[in-house]
Amino acid sequence: MACMKLGSKSGAFSREGQTWVCATGLPSDVTIEVGDMSFHLHKFPLLSRSGVLEKLIGDFSGKEGLSCVLQLHDIPGGAKAFELIAKFCYGVKLEITALNVVCLRCAAEHLQMTEDYGDDNLIAQTEDFLNEVLSSWKDTINALVTCEEFLPLAEVLHIVSRCINSLAMKACSDPTIFGWPLSRQSSLKSPNATGMWNGIGTVTKHRTASEDWWYDDASFLSLNLYKRLILSLESGGMNPETISGSLMFYAKRHLPGLSWNSSSHDNAIHGGHGNSLSAPSESDQRALLEEIVGLLPVAKGVTLTKFLLGLLRTAIILHASPSCRENLEKRIGVQLDQAELEDLLMPNLGYTVETLYDIDCVQRILDHFTLVDQYAAGSSPGMVDEGQLMGSPSLTPVTMVAKLVDGYLAEVATDVNLKFPKFQSLAAAIPEYARPLDDGIYRAIDVYFKAHPWLIDSEREQLCRLMNCQKLSLEACSHAAQNERLPLRVVIQVIFFEQLRLRTTVAGWFFVSDSLENSQATNENLALSKNNRSNQAEAICDPNGNQVISFDEVKLRVSELEKEYLNMRQEIEKLGKPKSYWNIFSKRFWYNQKSQPGNAKKAPATGQDHKNGE
Repeated sequence: MACMKLGSKSGAFSREGQTWVCATGLPSDVTIEVGDMSFHLHKFPLLSRSGVLEKLIGDFSGKEGLSCVLQLHDIPGGAKAFELIAKFCYGVKLEITALNVVCLRCAAEHLQMTEDYGDDNLIAQTEDFLNEVLSSWKDTINALVTCEEFLPLAEVLHIVSRCINSLAMKACSDPTIFGWPLSRQSSLKSPNATGMWNGIGTVTKHRTASEDWWYDDASFLSLNLYKRLILSLESGGMNPETISGSLMFYAKRHLPGLSWNSSSHDNAIHGGHGNSLSAPSESDQRALLEEIVGLLPVAKGVTLTKFLLGLLRTAIILHASPSCRENLEKRIGVQLDQAELEDLLMPNLGYTVETLYDIDCVQRILDHFTLVDQYAAGSSPGMVDEGQLMGSPSLTPVTMVAKLVDGYLAEVATDVNLKFPKFQSLAAAIPEYARPLDDGIYRAIDVYFKAHPWLIDSEREQLCRLMNCQKLSLEACSHAAQNERLPLRVVIQVIFFEQLRLRTTVAGWFFVSDSLENSQATNENLALSKNNRSNQAEAICDPNGNQVISFDEVKLRVSELEKEYLNMRQEIEKLGKPKSYWNIFSKRFWYNQKSQPGNAKKAPATGQDHKNGE
């Protein structure tokens, strides 16, 4: 830390309780009262350095018979500052540092200690030292922190603006170039590198500083000073990512609601100016949060979505202004594809708590994402067919958001207070093309059915229309085919599309088999050709000889589907369902089975049984 030493005398002052006495051998002829302290001094050393003291002593000299007692209760810095000024006037040794230079500069200005009252007066001395302080990062930080106590005089003297401009210039530059000391929080690396000196190989250390080296020191500034520093950095051309990182660091230090664990050295800046930070009041936290939100860069992806969701959660707890919450919701909506499920599960802290989680907030965020995605695509989904949307560059974010929302729906579906319209609205906000597979939405719907067994059939039907049975995986189809909570129509669709998928797969296998047979050379040995066809009858192989599927497995699966269909048909007939619908479905089903290889002989007999069953 920079230091300026003034004066040459020592031991001229002594303190007795609340009284300071100058031990020069001469009786005191003036008493200066500053707060609770009294200074018994002499007139000449004081009036020869200060215009204010000269005037006060001169005014009091006309009052004969009274001892000269002056009051300076309004001096910046109080008794501590006047003690240093008295030492300066008497030529006693004192040290000016970055921690007291602002105090002395303001006190000297208050007492008019200009060059008119002696050469190298205190104003000139403190100004010279202040210029030296501004050349050092740490000293400038220390001086700026002390400015908070001496506002608005420090502002009038341009000390605050000079400190902020100095810090902004240093933060926008590489600190290692100018040798500025860095805070302990900075990420410095000192890798060993080989250098040459007069042809001799030496090991040199290159120091490289990351862009966050100044975050720790800046986080100890008051909100007003920190805001001015950020605005100065923006005007200085600092990249938005670095500014956003500093804002996140500052918010995590001063907002306990963000659940940020600070290390021991975060409680004070090494260098002397920091004290432990006390938890701010709720109103102060709310004001700080709203200021931080207003300072965040608006560019997409600059600020972490996880941090934005943490700010939104804290804003809800602190009852921040509606405009602040709306700002955060829009920012999150723009980059919702980068969010994580655990951060999206925000508790409902409204005045009328109906659900466990804040569903309405997530709905607004999702609606904003949908608007932004449609705007990025150039038109609304209603004006573009699905094939064009599948090829759009925004498909990946939409797909990620669809997966996120499906997971969110599965988590909140267990809440018995979650009403049907809210669940349906949130699930329907995701377009159908955004889900490559509908396993996620199926799971969410199934969980909701399980937690809400009182849903009527029409409501279950409406929710099931949100999923496409053709986009369910094999595992999901197997589960849905046996799911008693699903409407009967949905179960039938699942079984039908599973059978249709199997028929298509088998047809593809036979196409591969025919291609392999046609590729056989015509001049091969008859016995070898017969042996090959026998092997192909047992299993289909690819051109490399690897077995693809066994025909026995295909036959077994088709047989299982037939049994499932017959069992379901019998159960439905017991319930007295109309047969006309099942006649149509059975014709389609058995027509498909008739076309299956290996079932050609079974089809007529089965069809006869079907007629008998009718």
